[in-house]
Amino acid sequence: MSDATGFPDSARAGLPATLARNERAVRDGFWRKLLRLAGKVPFADDAAAAYFCAVDPATPTKAKAALVAALAYFVAPVDAIPDFVAGLGYTDDATVLAMTIAIVARHITPAHRERARMALSIGDARRP
Repeated sequence: MSDATGFPDSARAGLPATLARNERAVRDGFWRKLLRLAGKVPFADDAAAAYFCAVDPATPTKAKAALVAALAYFVAPVDAIPDFVAGLGYTDDATVLAMTIAIVARHITPAHRERARMALSIGDARRP
């Protein structure tokens, strides 16, 4: 069986577990990795704004799930193009994040972007 989304019931049943796993990965590794790479990746501001949008209780669940999945991909040690490949390592991470942000852009507010700028400018001290 499937619903109006076209996803089979069995696939939808796994979504809460997947979201919880992705949230753990982001919570455990996002800031450590982002702050280590902030000067090396051009999408650090967008990644941080996506994070603040994802943890905002006002963000709809579908947008939150998409953002958390993209951020979990960024945090994952294994991805399509290994991060250590010079010049290419973060292009897949940037692409996944940019596409996700484009889809949920209306939910990323100026307040999320301001929190991102603050967090990146003074590092871990202002991170939630």
